Amino acid sequence: MRFTGNSFRLLFLPVAFFLLTTPGFTAEDKPLSTVLRSMYQGGERLEYRVSWTGGIKIGELTMEIVKISDAKQEYELRARVKDSGLFHFFYPVNDSFVTTVAGPRRLPVSYRVIQKEGRGYEAKRLTRYDQVNGEIWYQKNDGTPKTYSVEGEVFNEFSSFFYTRMLPLLPGTSSIVPTFADGKRHEVVVVTGEEVRFRNTAVGDVNVLPVSPRMTFKGLYDKAGDTVIWMTSDECRIPVRINSKIVIGSLTAELVSYENPFCGDQKKFHRNIPVTPVNKEALELGD
Repeated sequence: MRFTGNSFRLLFLPVAFFLLTTPGFTAEDKPLSTVLRSMYQGGERLEYRVSWTGGIKIGELTMEIVKISDAKQEYELRARVKDSGLFHFFYPVNDSFVTTVAGPRRLPVSYRVIQKEGRGYEAKRLTRYDQVNGEIWYQKNDGTPKTYSVEGEVFNEFSSFFYTRMLPLLPGTSSIVPTFADGKRHEVVVVTGEEVRFRNTAVGDVNVLPVSPRMTFKGLYDKAGDTVIWMTSDECRIPVRINSKIVIGSLTAELVSYENPFCGDQKKFHRNIPVTPVNKEALELGD
């Protein structure tokens, strides 16, 4: 089994499908929640431990938001994927991703990827988004650029990861999510589950909402099954765990460190413990 940067990024792809169409709101008038005030100020940093089925640590994921301009409401979403431990000797990975977003809805303007994987493989990818005219420009290394036409706004896997946290997540509902993959627009069904309890996370004992997309296309990722993201049910909507099936077993990203000077005390949202607390192991999608 070979774990590539694509395998790691599989943990984030489903988040691109979370632009929930909550009843009563359209894609244009969907309100941003109070999460905007705690998250999009700059200074948020999330660190994850990535494990393969059985708890074998294979890498680390880091994401952060950096403010670029107040006037343009412009931010950089920076992410890095790096191998860890013995995995380094089998297939080293050191990938970086930078998405520039702007405007009140934090739509992507550009997306830069640098992949350094295996023994000597390196690739650079650049995507530019013309949200007004519905055009996406893409180039890999020095190859011939490609242009795609889309109808409506589009996010990439990282901008939607953060944007989704600002939206209402209603337990027991499903939503249709427009997303761009494989050169075309897809409508993906996303399901939000019932609130459960996680204990001893990096942010303490918290109530979380499981959110899962139903993907019907491959995209750039070796998808082999469902993905679930557990977000705290408070004003910070912290993703404490991400789990995805791959061809063999599953990958799990567990939050190990969270920093955000604008995310205040959230204890009032976690006082009521569900009747039946659910252990993290019971929700894993792997073996």
